[in-house]
Amino acid sequence: QVQLVESGGGLVQAGGSLRLSCAFSGRTYSIYAMGWFRQAPGKERETVAAATWSSSRTFYTDSVKGRFTISRDNAKNTVYLQMNSLKPEDTAVYYCATDEQWPFSTDTKKYDYWGQGTQVTVSS
Repeated sequence: QVQLVESGGGLVQAGGSLRLSCAFSGRTYSIYAMGWFRQAPGKERETVAAATWSSSRTFYTDSVKGRFTISRDNAKNTVYLQMNSLKPEDTAVYYCATDEQWPFSTDTKKYDYWGQGTQVTVSS
């Protein structure tokens, strides 16, 4: 079992930046991939970014390419999502999650453990 806690969300103006953090604990040795997901009111949850633990594979949804970066600091047991040039359409609750099994996937249903989410609101 992996426990995940997101933080770093908040209110930011369009064009601004925000860095989300996901602190993880528990069976961290079992993690194969980690991802960031978001869900806006009335919308389905979508995959924003994902990466294998080895960073051999990465994924970014088209709408965030060039603006968002997923990274990790193993010494701090933390995964980050750096978000730059934020747009109002980025407004959502952001979640981090882990996948324990190969192959690499961006399907939300394949991810096993989820954090509680952190709200990101981008004003016009």
